Order: sequence, then C-alpha cells, then structure tokens
Amino acid sequence: MSNHALSITLFLIFVAATLGITFWASRQNRSASDFYAGGRSFTGFQNGMAIGGDYMSAASFLGIAGIIALSGIDGFLYSIGFLVAWLIALLLVAELMRNSGKYTMADVLAFRMSPRPVRTAAGVSTIVVSIFYLLAQMVGAGALVGLLFGITSTAGKALTIVVVGLLMIVYVVVGGMKGTTWVQIVKAVLLMTGAALITLLVLGHFGFNLSNLLGTAAQQSGKGEAFLNYGQKYGVEAKGLASKLDLISLGLALVLGTAGLPHILIRFYTVPTAKDARKSVLWGIGIIGVFYLFTLVLGFGAAALVGSKAIAEQNKAGNTAAPQLAQKVGELMFGDVGGTILLAVIAAVAFATILAVVAGLTLASSSSFAHDLYAHVFRRGNATDRQEILVARISALVIGAVSIGLGILAQSLNVAFLVALAFAVAASGNLPAILYSLFWKRFNTAGAVSAIYGGLLSAVILVIFSPVVSGSATAMFPDVDFHWFPLENPGLVSIPIGFLSGYLGTVLSKRYDPAKYAEMEVRSLTGAGAEKATSH
Repeated sequence: MSNHALSITLFLIFVAATLGITFWASRQNRSASDFYAGGRSFTGFQNGMAIGGDYMSAASFLGIAGIIALSGIDGFLYSIGFLVAWLIALLLVAELMRNSGKYTMADVLAFRMSPRPVRTAAGVSTIVVSIFYLLAQMVGAGALVGLLFGITSTAGKALTIVVVGLLMIVYVVVGGMKGTTWVQIVKAVLLMTGAALITLLVLGHFGFNLSNLLGTAAQQSGKGEAFLNYGQKYGVEAKGLASKLDLISLGLALVLGTAGLPHILIRFYTVPTAKDARKSVLWGIGIIGVFYLFTLVLGFGAAALVGSKAIAEQNKAGNTAAPQLAQKVGELMFGDVGGTILLAVIAAVAFATILAVVAGLTLASSSSFAHDLYAHVFRRGNATDRQEILVARISALVIGAVSIGLGILAQSLNVAFLVALAFAVAASGNLPAILYSLFWKRFNTAGAVSAIYGGLLSAVILVIFSPVVSGSATAMFPDVDFHWFPLENPGLVSIPIGFLSGYLGTVLSKRYDPAKYAEMEVRSLTGAGAEKATSH
C-alpha cells in the first residue's frame, strides 16, 4: 500500500470516527446549556483530558518540535512558557470563573457592571483572539498535508486549509460542546500515544542515551555546541537589545496568555462544580507537562536524524519536523514500510490535533457572538435558547470563512510563533479585565471596557506594524516593508497597556457598586449562588 493511500485511509478512518461522535453528540443537544457547556456533565478527569486535547495544538506538536529542530534549545522556551502558564490559570482563574459565570468570559465581567458595553468588548476580544489562534492551526494543516501528499504549490496548500476549515465548521455546527469535548478527549489519547511512541523509538535508536542524542543533533545542525545553548533564535547578541526584549516579551505572553484564552476559559463551565474545575486543571497540567518533555526529544531527534537542512527545505518554518522524524525513525527501525506506516499514523494524529483545536476555538468565538453580542447586546436578553444556538451556528460559518482566508495568507509563519501572538493578544485584553473584575472592588464598567479595548487594540496594531507582517523574509507580506515596531511579539508593550488602561478607566470614572462586588466575591470564593448564575 503506498504512502499516500495509507495516509488517506487513516485520515478517512479518523474523520469518519470523529464525525460519528459529533452526530451522536448532536442528538444530546436539547438546550443552550448542552450546546455551550455540554450540559455541565463532564468529570474533572474527562475535562482535564479535553483541556489537554484543546491545549496541545498544532503549535505544540508541529511548531515547538520544528523550532527546536531549527533553532536548538531556544524552542524549548515555548514548552516551558506554555506549561508554567497553567499555574496562573489554576491559582487565579479556574475555580473563580466556574463559580461566577455561565457560558462565556463575559458572564463574569458583566456580573457587576453595565452588561451591554462589557459584553460587546468581551465578545469582540474573544473573536479576535480565536481568529489569531485559528490561523496557527490552518497553517499547520497546510504544511502537514503538503508533506503527506507531496503538495508543494501554494494553491494546493490553500485548498487543504479550506477543507480543514469546512470540517471544523461541521464539528461545531452539528456537535456543539459535547461533540467537541469528546473529539478532544479522543485526540488527547491519540496524541499522547503517538508522541510517546516516537519518543521511545528515537531514544531507543540512541541507546536511551540523551547525551548521545543531543551531541548528534548539534553536529547535524551545522551549528555545533551553540545549538545546545540559548541564543540561536532569541536574545541573539548580534541583534542587540531588540532581540533580548523580544525574549522577555515572548515569555510574558506565554505565561500570562493562557488565563485569558476564551477556548480554555469556557472549558471550566463544562463541569458541575468548582472542585471539578480545579481537578480538571490538575489533570490537564499533568498530561501537558509530560507531553512537553516529549517535544524536547522530538525536536532534537528531528535535528539529529532528519537534519535541519532537510526540514527547512520541506517547510522553512519547521512545521513538518515531527512527521518527518516519524518517517525517518520508522525507516531506521522497521524499514521503508515501517517509515510509511509511522508517517501516516503521526500525520493522522497531527491532523486530529488540528481538527479538535479548531473546533474548540470556533465554538468559543461563535458562542461569544451568540450569547454575548446577539442575545444580550442586540436582543437585550430577550433571545430564546433556540435563537441563540441558530446564531451560534451561523457565526461559526462566518468565523470559519475568515480564518480560512487569513490562514492562506500566513503559510510562511511557524505555528508556535503564531500561537504566541494569540497569547499576547489574550494577555493584553482579556486577562487585565478578568483579574481586575475578580480581585479589585473599585473596578467598574469604564475600567473593563478600557482594559479590553486598550490591550486588544495595542496588541493588534503592534503586530500589524511588526516584522511578522512585513519587512522580513518570513513575513506575511515579504515583498513590502511598513513595519516600525521592532519586536516580533507585542506582549512587553501591550500587556502593561492593557493593565494601565483598565486602571485609568476605573479611577477616572466614579461609578462602581461595592455591594455587587461583595456578592461576586462570596460567589466566586465559596460557590454560594453559583447555581443561580448557571440556571436558565
């Protein structure tokens, strides 16, 4: 059986299985609670698996392995940042969000403020962050299928992005949160199994001697010992102060971004209690932590066995390093047939990863549009469950179409890098508003709106005028140069702007409700009254 035929077969099997789960779940969707929050019926362990499945995206599997393979230990900074971020989510956000909200982030922000302006700002922010994150998954899909089917043309990869986009829309429109959650659980099991298998095979090839693996990787990279030291991609001496500031900016975005990601925040509403929300984060941290240790072996294994040059020739951003490693280590251990089978399996797992994550992102953004903007802003709370769900499904179509279009433009960028931009936008706009709302009595409507728009606009504007969009060989528009902001990640500037905007908006406005804050504080810390917040 040829490589392409086997890959296609595995893809079809997975897509058929997940579509089956989605259609099964669609029959369980009888209310808005079922569509948005899976009926709050998932256990802490199940939700922890889904969180792992949601979080271990194409950025983790394809992007981080690719950056390590091309830039050495600098790529592992992403793994460290993504994992440490969960401590912020666990300690400051998970339990309090579950107790205080209903379906979306805006439910928490609007609880003690004027609901319409706050929900409008939160809805806009949710959609923008989700689209940034969706970009990464689309780019990963194009690179992956390009490797599998030998597609080298830009048009061919663009067609792949369209197909992935259409599939994700089906998952959300038909299955809602129940279908999406079960797809994410299945995907988490497949991804952990696939990553563990490749890790063991790579370590086995080097006699389970990590030093031998690292030494070979350094030699094959063409950079020698420097490949194993920091400074290949970030904090590069030759690039001066801007490169060092970019490293700090990346770290801030990664560590603070998770607690503001809409598709992560809505996962806390799928469990019945705050205790289950805590448990699900702990399970998620365990699963994600083990996976990120695998990325170290995957990245250096790709550099050692495939070679940085061969990886860059296939995809200059390194997004195909993990599947290329799977093929190479399979050939070395089991011959050509083994390489073909392993490539097909890992590619199917990576494809599953992309489908599950884009479904979660599309659900978060379409839910926010329907629940926050349509039901509470446009209809002033007078929309029925049925109308909300219909609007959520229509908005999933529109958001999917926008993501497909932008994904086609961003094909030259590394997927982990694109996700770091989404984290920066989330940390700049959403996180200041969430933390101020939960912990600052004086915080008010003007502060919430200022924090969200101030952080969001500053992050997006700085990205547009950064080397990511123009003025560099790997930019979205490499043939033009209109950049004036020197950093690739805006977090160092935009995150403080978000917090400062929230502070200034609050102190310049005299209106706030201390009684409402007291009620929210009791609810968020004890869970008392949480059922009222989650009832229809």
